[in-house]
Amino acid sequence: LRELRIFDPDLASLRPNDPARIERLLAFLQASRVRRIQVVVHDTSVLSRQAPRFLRFYGRYSHAIAIQRTHDAIGHLKDSFLVLDSAHYVRRATARYYRSAIGLNDELEAYAMKTRFLEIWAASYPTSLLTTLGI
Repeated sequence: LRELRIFDPDLASLRPNDPARIERLLAFLQASRVRRIQVVVHDTSVLSRQAPRFLRFYGRYSHAIAIQRTHDAIGHLKDSFLVLDSAHYVRRATARYYRSAIGLNDELEAYAMKTRFLEIWAASYPTSLLTTLGI
């Protein structure tokens, strides 16, 4: 099972409307029917207003992509990270700065990052980007 978990304040720095980014995400999902992408953001406005390519991609693959929005109680979190599987991750201590740490084949730290993601996921709620009102 391969999963990509992403936590970022708004995904703006990850360029969700970039065609090359969409192609990579598409290739990731198409490689296996069991692959999944989970995303948690503080603010969905970048996705809903500035990323029409991502919205089309999400609409087509909504069965494999889950997007959640954080509750206000954890809105103070300023970092950003991606966790792939159980051994790889990228982490930025402050989301607005591009300085980051990458972990390859680091199961211990990737497990810690995955656990943190799941805690953030539990403190978030599902959001739909496909309705006109965003409700």
